Amino acid sequence: MLIVHNPLQASHAGRHEMFRGRLVPCHETPERFEQVMAELARRPVGPMRTPLPGHEAADDARLARIHDAAYLAFLAGAWDEWLALDAANAALDILPSVWPNHGLRRDVSPLNFSARVGLYGFDAGTPITAGSWSAARAGAACAMDAARAVAAGQVRAALALTRPPGHHAGPDFFGGYCFLNNAALAAQTLRDAGAARVAVLDIDYHHGNGTQTIFEARSDVLTVSLHGDPRTEYPFYLGHADERGTGAGLGCNLNLPLPAGTGFETWSDALQTALAAVRAFAADALVVPLGVDTWEGDPISRFRLRSDDYLRIGAALGALGLPTVYTLEGGYAAAQMGVNVVNVLAGHLDQAGGGA
Repeated sequence: MLIVHNPLQASHAGRHEMFRGRLVPCHETPERFEQVMAELARRPVGPMRTPLPGHEAADDARLARIHDAAYLAFLAGAWDEWLALDAANAALDILPSVWPNHGLRRDVSPLNFSARVGLYGFDAGTPITAGSWSAARAGAACAMDAARAVAAGQVRAALALTRPPGHHAGPDFFGGYCFLNNAALAAQTLRDAGAARVAVLDIDYHHGNGTQTIFEARSDVLTVSLHGDPRTEYPFYLGHADERGTGAGLGCNLNLPLPAGTGFETWSDALQTALAAVRAFAADALVVPLGVDTWEGDPISRFRLRSDDYLRIGAALGALGLPTVYTLEGGYAAAQMGVNVVNVLAGHLDQAGGGA
């Protein structure tokens, strides 16, 4: 198992987010990454490195295929624009305060900076900081580098160990702590390297709305997600069972929403349904947006999985026998996150016979 980790992840460190009507310290912190690194030091599963140089032009071109060019330009320049408004803004994060809801136009980009933040951001819980773009861009490089290594046969499985996470980021929107969709970029990298069909199996507590939106009209990428019921759980407005894809992608999206309080037995039944869909799709490669906010003690999620369950999850994923890229997503009980993530990786390797 190759671990490609983000050397710039700590440069994104939001101060506050809006949570249940008040500003609170951010749940998505550098400590999450640090706990996984610490657990990997205790229980190594394979070689670790940062992204290899020499692929920057190809990576930028792929970014522009997954994300809208104007959106990427906004992210890259947002902090400088924020400071240009008032130097004192250096002590504050950027959060949207206005959004173009029903009946309002999205096709004209406002000149007002706050209005443009709301044009691209869909919640008030995803702060943009001085280092958000550099951290997100380096994280995207991790995902694409991990996928290249898997596609080249250097390893059978790899983890893009990075933050901020990515699966809520869509073609032209950020939210859910996500700016660039690492899972989508990994899937596209695998496609570009020759995999005819790629499956994305998202096991985060929250639906991967960005990934679904990116691939919903494509037949070459299957998107499957196990997650909290969007009628009660974030991101609320996507992730229902009747969403099957559109156009050429009809039938290539499967959502398996589950109620709050779900334990491992019921969750595992849904996972078997997801795995059957991946097999039926005859995927050549697999991407797993790996969220461990399904753990019973997570502060913002409501499933009841236990740490040992993640060993079984990894084994089930490894049993598919596919070249696999994991991308690190949610998990906000930081002290337990490392154990749960590494349990998935260890379970995968045990099922695959210990091979990298």
